[in-house]
Amino acid sequence: MKRTKGFSWIFLMVMSFVLILPSLTVSANGKGKVYEIAINNEIEKGLVEHLKRGFDEAKSNNAEAIILNMHTPGGFVTAASDIGRMLDEIEIPVIAFINSDALSAGAYIALHADEIYMTPNATMGAAAVIDSAGNTAGEKAESDWLAKMTAAAENSGREAKYAKAMVRNDYDLPELRAPKGKLLTLTAKDAEKVKYSNGTVASMTELLERAGLEDSDVVKVEQTFAEKLARFITNPIIVPILLSIASIGLVVELYSPGFGVAGTMGLASLGMFFFGHMIAGFAGYETVIIFVIGLILLVAELFVPGGIIGIIGGALIIGSLLFAGESFVHMAYSILIAMIIAGIGMVILMKFFGKKLHMFNRLVLRDATTTEEGYVSNKNRIELIGKTGQAITPLRPSGTVLVDQDRLDVVTQGGYIDAGKTVEVVKVEGSRIVVREFIGRGGE
Repeated sequence: MKRTKGFSWIFLMVMSFVLILPSLTVSANGKGKVYEIAINNEIEKGLVEHLKRGFDEAKSNNAEAIILNMHTPGGFVTAASDIGRMLDEIEIPVIAFINSDALSAGAYIALHADEIYMTPNATMGAAAVIDSAGNTAGEKAESDWLAKMTAAAENSGREAKYAKAMVRNDYDLPELRAPKGKLLTLTAKDAEKVKYSNGTVASMTELLERAGLEDSDVVKVEQTFAEKLARFITNPIIVPILLSIASIGLVVELYSPGFGVAGTMGLASLGMFFFGHMIAGFAGYETVIIFVIGLILLVAELFVPGGIIGIIGGALIIGSLLFAGESFVHMAYSILIAMIIAGIGMVILMKFFGKKLHMFNRLVLRDATTTEEGYVSNKNRIELIGKTGQAITPLRPSGTVLVDQDRLDVVTQGGYIDAGKTVEVVKVEGSRIVVREFIGRGGE
């Protein structure tokens, strides 16, 4: 029994060693994993979701470090703030590799990294808050952004005055080419000098060597097609274009019989809009549901008179679009542009192409009861003209006559005709039959 227990202990020890051996081997050879995630172009909500996925992969695979390969002119403050929070929460060391530029929101993200490396021609800074019109944002927004930049520098152990000089131009740093009136932008040498950079490197390979990660396997986190599409669709320039295409497509469909290419194009554009904003994390299923309800109410207005249902439906559609975007103000401008373009399209179709709203053909009675269309109020008995008959009653000037054994209500041309006299039909106008006294063919 004791021998059996002894063998059991030996077996457990051997198995434990076998299980631990791979990790020991990795540790001995330095063969860990480093995750490289690119931050290219504008920083927006689509990038946040991409980074979140990359960070999750790095954590699940016990990565040694995460390298942010940066080349960005900046972007949305809200997206940068979300990324900053993610960097603060992750326990894996993060290295910012400024490959070209890390301006504005890019500088904010870099300051959240544990280490920063720059290529010789890279720059970092110029982080003033700019609104959608390209102007410096208001004092409230600037104050908030200044506080965030200051906190990012201080929490990473860097001197805050340089981060502040990137946001406001009232700091005097002539030695860094940023006298009063000019925002600070650091070159690679400047950043190293003020200890914002841990070193200047020429390539990713050199960075890995400087960071002691030269034996690590580099895993690049590539964007999925859905993420790329979401980043493209949520671009502030693309959103108004997409909504304008949707509005034009649906307007053209209103003036076309049936449902064709224009309507399909409009619905596809709206579908892409919601798809991209849902992937990017802006919109949820609730916004899509609100949009669909609004669309149903708008269609129902065509069959239910009153206008209230249509107004509610239109409000729901506009509301769903407003809340699906990252910026309420930007979405309002985009919707306004789309509505103006739709209005211009309607005018062009009606004035220059003579189009009519085919959608309403089923709801509006367009048949005319005209003689040209073959409609008459009564049978027009023109075959009676020239026939003679006898007055059954006195005609004063109306009365009854008998023509070919057919009793007819008639009127005279204005005179009185006594009963029993012979009359002749001279005119038939629908139900109106005109007669005169018949004297004979020899004269009147």
